[in-house]
Amino acid sequence: LGSSSIRRLELLNQIGVKPDLILSPNIDEKIFSKELPRLYVERMSIEKNKVFQQKYYESTILTADTVVSVGRRILPKTMDINTAEKCLQLISGRRHKVFTSFTLYTPDNSPKTKTIQSILKFKRLHPDEISYYLSSKEWEGKAGGYAIQGIAASFINFISGSYSNVVGLPLAELYRALISIGYKFKHDE
Repeated sequence: LGSSSIRRLELLNQIGVKPDLILSPNIDEKIFSKELPRLYVERMSIEKNKVFQQKYYESTILTADTVVSVGRRILPKTMDINTAEKCLQLISGRRHKVFTSFTLYTPDNSPKTKTIQSILKFKRLHPDEISYYLSSKEWEGKAGGYAIQGIAASFINFISGSYSNVVGLPLAELYRALISIGYKFKHDE
């Protein structure tokens, strides 16, 4: 697994995938001028995978990237409270999209990349709700400033698409991709 995301590891465990090795890809995640969210997330997933292909060419390698977007605008991973507050204010009462792209490399096939989109709508957030959420610190390091699997679930009026995609990996699509490459699922003994 080429990801340091604890959420992705939990999602993989949910479908019975236990990575032999977990590595964090160290790449430049700069957004190009006028780059659309879907194209950005695909490029990040592929670039993260390429980091490991030469050294681990005999392995199956999974990498992924998730972004939250409003229109053509990609919201940042929130590392400070001010950025988190701006993200929450922007998505308050509005629809936004979450894209996750995963790339699956296998020694005997060309890499497969799949991108999934989910659409969500937040209720209009009262300033007190934003303050409450910010004080929870659930926003730390999250794309778009929130984690759907926490308090923010109470803000969501509508979701179309994959819930697990919003968490960080579209499990149904990943499961099918793993089946297509001949991955053998095993139960813990």
